[in-house]
Amino acid sequence: PDDVLDEVLLRAYDRFVFRLDDHLARLEHSLNIVGVDPGIPREAMARLARELVARNHPLLAPGDDLGLTIFVTPGTYPADASAGPAQPTVCLHTNPLAFHLWADKYRGGQALVTTGVEQVPATSWPRSLKCRSRMHYYLADRRAAIIEPGARALLLDAEGFVVEASTANVMIFNRDGGLLSPPHEDVLPGISLAQTSELAENLGIACAQRKLRPDDLAGADEVLLTSTPFCLLPVTRFNGRPIGEGAPGQIFHRLLGAWNGLVGLDVAAQAERFARRMI
Repeated sequence: PDDVLDEVLLRAYDRFVFRLDDHLARLEHSLNIVGVDPGIPREAMARLARELVARNHPLLAPGDDLGLTIFVTPGTYPADASAGPAQPTVCLHTNPLAFHLWADKYRGGQALVTTGVEQVPATSWPRSLKCRSRMHYYLADRRAAIIEPGARALLLDAEGFVVEASTANVMIFNRDGGLLSPPHEDVLPGISLAQTSELAENLGIACAQRKLRPDDLAGADEVLLTSTPFCLLPVTRFNGRPIGEGAPGQIFHRLLGAWNGLVGLDVAAQAERFARRMI
């Protein structure tokens, strides 16, 4: 078996692979960290990605969209391999987006809880390395569901600072300070986080970075999650208490509207429309 070192998850909007070059640059950065040459130049990987989406997107119903995953392994595990050097394995595959997982969150919001499961320390692997190991996310979300059904885990580091939610970056908004996110060097540099920051700045919303404690989330006017599949979600509960008024706020709606304009569709309406299709 191969051990998956690095992966990227991308989203196609009507066959257009969103920020493909940025995702591939991050994948290349991760591979450089672990010293693996995939044997495929970035430009060739981009062509393969676009061709795969172009072939598979017509299999969907009109208005539906694909997720695209690219992952790289260092090759067959040495104990199971035949003689000779192992060659990296590169895989690209698509899947219909699992809209049912987040379709109702645009209106009702997402609950977050802290669970005691920490983010993997930077002494294990750099935060900028996109590693496919998900065990800590799995354990954290299992605990979160026990604490509050439907909740998602917020991960902290060993010093108690906010790092990220399971597979999502975190931002907070305060009326007197704008948007804040954890320092980029402390988290995986999310493509959707960067895009949301760009959209916010275009709207005249100040953006900054600093270390955040759970109390910063609890006292925020709004808390947001960013990730490739859903773009942007509001957090309306944290550790059993409402965030702000306990409903998606004005900044969320403004930013989601900016996302809609950027990608040329209503992402919340699309998610609701296709949440009940067979995958």
